[in-house]
Amino acid sequence: MIKIIIQARMGSRRLPGKMAMPIIDNKGALELMIERVRQVQLPHMLIVATSDLPEDNVIMGICNKLNVVCFRGSSSDVLERYFKAAMTCGERADTIVRLTGDCPLNDANMIEEVIAFYTENQVAYVSNTDPPTYPDGLDVEVMSLKALEYAHLNAKKDIEREHVTVYIRENKAMFKSGNVSSNINYSDLRWTLDEPEDFDFIKAVYQDLYPKNPKFKMDDILQLCKDKPELLNINKQHQRNEAYHKQVKESNDQ
Repeated sequence: MIKIIIQARMGSRRLPGKMAMPIIDNKGALELMIERVRQVQLPHMLIVATSDLPEDNVIMGICNKLNVVCFRGSSSDVLERYFKAAMTCGERADTIVRLTGDCPLNDANMIEEVIAFYTENQVAYVSNTDPPTYPDGLDVEVMSLKALEYAHLNAKKDIEREHVTVYIRENKAMFKSGNVSSNINYSDLRWTLDEPEDFDFIKAVYQDLYPKNPKFKMDDILQLCKDKPELLNINKQHQRNEAYHKQVKESNDQ
């Protein structure tokens, strides 16, 4: 069995409430992302892992509306929250797929491709971000429950507890790992939701593509950006994972 766990919260330093801000048809990022993840054809259980803070009652409400399992746990120890979600929701599953709620343009085909690599190569961890060759916002990580548990039991640094897979990625000698890469490098494209300008870009994409085809894919977005290159200017001032890299630097400087 596969468990796909979307990590989501309402609190955000750069864009508070971003999970529920209406993008199209009064649907926010989390609701639209759940729609897209449900296009995954492989048998799976979908879980949203959010915090136990009152502000994340909104996340719980979205999950209840869409009949999605919602696990609530620590707001600061996200690794613990994620591991407990994997362990306690439904039957035991060895294959854990990690997605984050700030990727409302994620592609079911991409998710299936990373899962297939994980299964076929019998690795403990695989992503499509190390090194990144896909647009920022199509991030997928797949890991064994055993690897996730080991990280939970052994990760000590604050950054390792907050970002779930940092311990695994920084200790690759301990985990058989892999990466799914694109033949064309699209890593300079920013399709994630962290800044107000990201919201404007994602909203523009949905308003153009969603009414004609709610199941639009990565190639449809690429073609749209080719037809309307001005869209790429909306959020081009922001770098990939800039907040995370800043946090890493601050952690190393301490």
